Amino acid sequence: MSDALTFDSTIPQTAAPAVEFISLSHLNPSTELNPVPSRGIDLPFFRRYVRALEDAGYDYTLLPYGAGSADSFVVASAVGQLTERIRPIVALRPNTTFPTVGAQKLATLDQLTEGRAVVHLISGGNDAEQARQGDYLPKGRRYARTSEYVDILRRSWTEPAAFSHDGEFYKFDNFGPGFAPYDGPIPISIGGQSDEAFAIGGEKGDIFSFWGEPLADLRSEIDRVHAIARAAGRTTLPRIWVTFRPIIARTDELAWQKAQQYVAKLAETWQKPGPAQLYRQGAPQNVGSQRALAFAERSELYDRALWTRTAAVTNAAGASTALVGSPETVAAAILDYVDHGASLVSIRGYDTLADAVDYGKHVLPLVRQELAHRRETGQRGTLQAEHLGNYDPAYARFATAGQR
Repeated sequence: MSDALTFDSTIPQTAAPAVEFISLSHLNPSTELNPVPSRGIDLPFFRRYVRALEDAGYDYTLLPYGAGSADSFVVASAVGQLTERIRPIVALRPNTTFPTVGAQKLATLDQLTEGRAVVHLISGGNDAEQARQGDYLPKGRRYARTSEYVDILRRSWTEPAAFSHDGEFYKFDNFGPGFAPYDGPIPISIGGQSDEAFAIGGEKGDIFSFWGEPLADLRSEIDRVHAIARAAGRTTLPRIWVTFRPIIARTDELAWQKAQQYVAKLAETWQKPGPAQLYRQGAPQNVGSQRALAFAERSELYDRALWTRTAAVTNAAGASTALVGSPETVAAAILDYVDHGASLVSIRGYDTLADAVDYGKHVLPLVRQELAHRRETGQRGTLQAEHLGNYDPAYARFATAGQR
């Protein structure tokens, strides 16, 4: 094994943390590489996709939310019934659902899935998208609303008697006791890179979500959110969720060939008229996208495998930074982020279903193998991947690895 796949000895060799994997559920075969106009759900595809995630060994799947997308609560309920183990993460914008109703819906999902529900609160980073559903609150105030929303969610799940609330954004009388979750409060995830996002995430989030950034920059951001949590008197710190869009092939060289093909197709897609136009006009409002574009301007490649060109060509609309390389290289890069504090790792591809299957076959096992080695020995290892000599991309659609 080459030195490129060993681990930084300057990081303390502690017991391997618990690491779980997240994907994102797709409702039809349309991708950023091959967009297919649709406003509907391809039910056979959706069933196949969700079952593929379960078979691949993912722990969670995110059900995204947009003004023109399917309802994340309903889709999460379907995921819960189509799987036995995967935990559905409901993306929820506070402006769309009154908090006591949101608490009721989430608790119902949690009961139906026997304790698997998670919620990811999206305060809203784009004024135009928020306005599509009648939300004209300024961005900074949207985070203040989210903070109040979190308090009401938790109280709705735990208060043993009826209670009233008269806050800045919500008011009600004699609610409750609310419908209870399956077994205690549901985990709440917070994301964002603004000062307001850090404040609420550090003080109140069970999970804090980041997009893929250079290791040193992400480490300082993790330290920041944890310092806020400690200052708030918390003894349990928020778990760290980090998201990547890996591009893998049999070898690093072939993966980079594939990455260049992907970015050319992404550039074509983002030049066409459609929903993406909302996010490609001018500088993005959200700090996460601004940071991603700044990293892309500074360099296309960071650390072991972080590639920012995919963010540059999409105006950093959503999680878009890639990890590029062989399965071994990408697994080692993920472990670098684990070493820096991540315990929830979201990996979702640009070729959605095929990539999800490939990651389950060739990336997740390598990460788990190394973490198991650390638990057993107390030492870091090197990635052993003899079985990958026969690497065969799922739904093999490449004449040779990395070529369409």
